[in-house]
Amino acid sequence: MTNEERDIDLATAAEQSSEEDEAQEGNVLEQEERSIVSAEHSALHIVDDEEGDVESELESALDALEAATDPEADAIVDDALDIDSAEEADAAYAATTDEEVVDGEDEAPEVDPYEEFRAELRAKLGKWYVIHSYAGFEKRVKQNIESRRTSMAMEDYVFEVQVPMEDVVEIKNGQRKLVNRVRIPGYVLVRMDLNEDSWSVVRHTPGVTGFVGNSHNPTPLRFEEAFNMLKSLVQVVEAPAKGSAAAKGGKAAPRIIPAEIDFEAGETITIKEGSFAGLPGTISEIKPESGKLTVLVSLFERETPVELSFDQVTKL
Repeated sequence: MTNEERDIDLATAAEQSSEEDEAQEGNVLEQEERSIVSAEHSALHIVDDEEGDVESELESALDALEAATDPEADAIVDDALDIDSAEEADAAYAATTDEEVVDGEDEAPEVDPYEEFRAELRAKLGKWYVIHSYAGFEKRVKQNIESRRTSMAMEDYVFEVQVPMEDVVEIKNGQRKLVNRVRIPGYVLVRMDLNEDSWSVVRHTPGVTGFVGNSHNPTPLRFEEAFNMLKSLVQVVEAPAKGSAAAKGGKAAPRIIPAEIDFEAGETITIKEGSFAGLPGTISEIKPESGKLTVLVSLFERETPVELSFDQVTKL
């Protein structure tokens, strides 16, 4: 046998041995996979059996709990569900709502509208300046400035114009009248970035007589000054007190508006209504909160105090 034939036989034998080894390794892997699958199936059967036992025990416990009776506990529950007083109704409402109640009042903090306005005012751009105007033309001046800033493209420098207003009850000759009037007659507030152009737009507006302070280099208001002059713009809504008619679905209490009275203590008036109609009297006390006057009326040469409402008297 030649050397070439011997090399061929050795190579052939090596290939056959390698194929046998691969076949043997494949058989071993296949047996291991079968063993793993068998073990997994066995484990699943065990888990299913355990879950079935747990479910069976739970159902048995629930059945036993449902069948159990406790007359005393049932009586307590029935009594709790029977609401026959306002206190129990309040307690039931509190227990079934998400709101937390402390000492009979809601825990949620009340929001102060003035503090909200203060924060809003502080965040605005520009500074507040005060300008003079002709008395009675404040609203017209406000409109004129707003028109000029638009037509002259100055919205980026002149931001806001305000004429602070207020509601006042005027009482004249016993007649009450609600009046919305200018709080500071002859003055208008402007929020702006001051420069030559913005100054010119405002100063040369019809009806404006000048800036307060240095006419050509006015000083802006301090923050607290601006706040105090503008806080009348805040709309305050009074929350109804707990237990009041409004809290129970009734109407809310009306907003209290300050009264402006043209009577003075020591003034002589004439009574126009009531038992003392036609008699003169002298005002000794004024009670704006109740709308009453204490009038001294001369009866039998003695001064007798009489309480009258504003509309029962008239000026001489």
